[in-house]
Amino acid sequence: MNPWVDGNRLKLLVNGEDFFPRVFECIAAAKREVILETFILFEDKVGKALQQALLGAATRGVQVDITIDGYGSPDLSPGYITALTDAGVRVHVFDPSPRLWGYRTNLFRRMHRKIVVVDGERAFVGGINYSADHLADYGPESKQDYAVEIEGPLVAHIEQFVREQLRLGQPPQGGRLKQFLRRKPQPPARAAPPAAGSAQAMLVTRDNREHTSEIERHYRIAIRGARHRIIIANAYFFPGYRLLRQLRKAARRGVDVRLILQGEPDMPIVKIAASLLYRSLLGAGVKVYEYSERPLHGKVALTDDEWSTVGSSNLDPLSLSLNLEANVIIKDRAFNQHLGEHLEQLMADSCTQINSSDLPQSSLWVKLRSFFVFHLLRRYPAWFGWLPAHTPRLTLANKLLGDTHVDHINEGKAS
Repeated sequence: MNPWVDGNRLKLLVNGEDFFPRVFECIAAAKREVILETFILFEDKVGKALQQALLGAATRGVQVDITIDGYGSPDLSPGYITALTDAGVRVHVFDPSPRLWGYRTNLFRRMHRKIVVVDGERAFVGGINYSADHLADYGPESKQDYAVEIEGPLVAHIEQFVREQLRLGQPPQGGRLKQFLRRKPQPPARAAPPAAGSAQAMLVTRDNREHTSEIERHYRIAIRGARHRIIIANAYFFPGYRLLRQLRKAARRGVDVRLILQGEPDMPIVKIAASLLYRSLLGAGVKVYEYSERPLHGKVALTDDEWSTVGSSNLDPLSLSLNLEANVIIKDRAFNQHLGEHLEQLMADSCTQINSSDLPQSSLWVKLRSFFVFHLLRRYPAWFGWLPAHTPRLTLANKLLGDTHVDHINEGKAS
């Protein structure tokens, strides 16, 4: 169990318009260290702005470590990476793999986290990648998404976690005992920041070793304890049977349960998959809203008047059973109220509520499809766990560019 940490201040950041200026501003003010993890880094105007911010920090003597995913960020040019590494930035690539006939093959068990820690004093966690499609001026395909800025003692826990990921990536040395001890949590590098607010919060992560279902478990606990409202806004919604059962039970006991899902998805299969669940959810009293203004990429939720979460984890098989994810769980009335007001406005202005009358008439095919979906949802967490559990590699980007003097780093074995 992760501990609740008191004394934090958390600020909701909506879309790239809020997120990018704050992150770049904090990197520009960094004095000692910047650690950044992201699934996607594109070499567009946002990626180039991030590069300039990191170069500025590195040239001031700040230690900069960034980790990108080998599947999510496959097309950075040698010039982009070399500019960073020449300035002293350590660029790590999670599980890089060569393409097969031009296609990326390393789809499963991705590093999907989005975290930034600056000087151990401020952190960012959420679902926003470093790409221009998180800005409204990108056009109709720009994404609706969220992150949270954190000050206070929780930052020390987040810093410890991201440092641990880099430490675990060191090449194995010594016997099995030394390798086992190296995997044990290490003490924080420095004292925790002082209290900055009144919010309780915790960092909850998912991996393929010890924490295979932590994020889903916290969702289920919150849903089970809800007394009057649940709002979930999630881009890729196809959760396991246990979470769906908790949502249906909450609605039947009188809780106002509302889901905000994609109406204009970036991938059509997303809407098709979620819509297979509509009849069952609506029949139990769950209200479904489709966000139709642009693709929804958010992963936020709240229950009642205190509990909220913001993070990288979708409620689908990839996030709940395979990918490496990170969410912040928050107990704070002010944050819950602010997030709730935003989501209420989103539903009023940009969503279409789905009613039972909007669904196609039930037929033999619909019944057979529902039967199949029901049993898939009951079993898919276990089935996805059977997929190959390779040992992901965390490789310094210099090596990918042909620098034989840089040793690659093996991340700890996934199970």
